[in-house]
Amino acid sequence: MRLTRCHVDTSLTVGASLALPETAANHLARVLRLREGDACVLFNGDGHDYDARITAVGKRGVQAEIMAARSVDNESPLHVTLLQGVARGEKMDLILQKATELGVAAIVPVMAERTEVKLDAERTAKRVAHWCSVIASACEQSGRARLPVLSAPAALADAARIVDADATKLTLDPVGEVSLATVNVAAGKVVVAIGPEGGWSPRDREALSAVGFTGLRLGPRILRTETAGLAAIAALQSRFGDL
Repeated sequence: MRLTRCHVDTSLTVGASLALPETAANHLARVLRLREGDACVLFNGDGHDYDARITAVGKRGVQAEIMAARSVDNESPLHVTLLQGVARGEKMDLILQKATELGVAAIVPVMAERTEVKLDAERTAKRVAHWCSVIASACEQSGRARLPVLSAPAALADAARIVDADATKLTLDPVGEVSLATVNVAAGKVVVAIGPEGGWSPRDREALSAVGFTGLRLGPRILRTETAGLAAIAALQSRFGDL
């Protein structure tokens, strides 16, 4: 039987007893109805799974004891960074969830000229917290023990300038210069830039081109924002990664 995996944002040490954070406690005790003596697996993003046992369930919370630690080595050899134009609501959640399952190493939400979502400081903080929970849940389900690094939303020009200089930089384009068969990912690092619902504007494309982004052809059709990045990641993982 597959044990329940649960992300906890706290230090984990073999032999230690701890009070589980509220979100994890609610999930294990109220949703999954684990009781004293039941086993589970905890992880905090350090690359290990921690076998644990529930020692107490009560009104004051849930206690667990860490029994053992196991290294988890299922990260892709291809380091993929997704520059994703911020999409609305469930579309963005879907993108983050599936990109995590496909093995991306980092995600940078970007505000482009045609981005329809407007974020002030308060909404940004709430949205980022929500996105972090989506990513953690996707790691729980997919067995990853390292969480993709999620950056705060940034203007496209700023985000595009600070990506790894050694990485191959790509954006989807039905008439792009390279195809999956001809693209070169020599350093094992790739950055994939995907526009928001309205696509990249001409100025967005100029900004990407100015810092070395190349058009990648995946076919003659134009893909929606919630399809484009996932298709590109899966294709690149298939050729250069571990799918």
